[in-house]
Amino acid sequence: MYGFEALTFNIHGGYLEAIVRGYRSGLLTAADYNNLCQCETLDDIKMHLTATEYGPYLQNEPSPLHTTTIVEKCTLKLVDEYKHMLCQATEPLSTFLEYITYGHMIDNVVLIVTGTLHERDVQELLEKCHPLGMFDSIATLAVAQNMRELYRLVLVDTPLAPYFSECITSEDLDDMNIEIMRNTLYKAYLEDFYQFCQKLGGATAEIMSDLLAFEADRRAVNISINSIGTELTRDDRKKLYSNFGLLYPYGHEELAVCEDMDQVRGVMEKYPPYQPIFAKLSYGESQTLDKAFYEEEVKRLCLAFEQQLNLLYDFTDDGMVGFVFELQFHYAVFFAYMRLKEQEIRNLMWVSECVAQNQKSRVHDSVVFIF
Repeated sequence: MYGFEALTFNIHGGYLEAIVRGYRSGLLTAADYNNLCQCETLDDIKMHLTATEYGPYLQNEPSPLHTTTIVEKCTLKLVDEYKHMLCQATEPLSTFLEYITYGHMIDNVVLIVTGTLHERDVQELLEKCHPLGMFDSIATLAVAQNMRELYRLVLVDTPLAPYFSECITSEDLDDMNIEIMRNTLYKAYLEDFYQFCQKLGGATAEIMSDLLAFEADRRAVNISINSIGTELTRDDRKKLYSNFGLLYPYGHEELAVCEDMDQVRGVMEKYPPYQPIFAKLSYGESQTLDKAFYEEEVKRLCLAFEQQLNLLYDFTDDGMVGFVFELQFHYAVFFAYMRLKEQEIRNLMWVSECVAQNQKSRVHDSVVFIF
């Protein structure tokens, strides 16, 4: 029942919630992004970032700088913050924080297996893996020839093992099977995370249900668009959709038979929370869809920091259901902060690439302002 978790929340979670809300105050603002967009060189970007929370991580980096260096150091700050929170956390918050990294583990597995398939050097692939998704036996992924070996030799001792029940086949690993494996693992992961949050109950379950449902719906749309023109059948698509979310089950039935972008748009416009996203796109256009989804996600994540315990629903001007909150006492702030920080790093990577390649006219194309 809402409210009762507030009686005991601060015993174990109060310190870490204060920490993560402090971290949130260090996120870059619109003024910071405007200054970054005026930079002429990567050294200018470094100079501006040294005046922010990234200062200690970048100040000793020599010139000439590379975009990969900036992204690597910014990611290192996120990893350090995550490890600090995880070390201080007790159950069930520690398990909640671990769930946040499982998506990166899945991406790392797919990266290693795909790179090995194309005869890339394993060490080079390991350097590209996200540090939050690393595990002890990841380097040995290169020996697997099919899904069964991938599970038996490597993944059986990792947190991803339960998610492989639907993936274990004797089929050889090729590009199509690897992509199906990624989406099957993500489906199992999101459903497991969703069930875990429901067991936690209270405000955490309410807010995380909204955030995870949005993620599930976004993945359903992306799967539908990316599978247009492929050999994936209607039933194959439906198997990759998560069994929860605003689109479940009727939206999934319609998305599974879509044959072009306009049909996907027609399905999504039936759902009021997603109408503003597709209203920003021209017909037949899918290039800016990712940015529109990221902007909507950032809006929802920022709301997670302002949740109040009495859960008063408010319909905002754009039709999206928002939450009007003022108190704390929920775990969604940890999920929200990690996602907002990852979006910030994507923004910095895009700005840095535009500056490095002298394409400053495109710098606003993919930047998603957080505040």
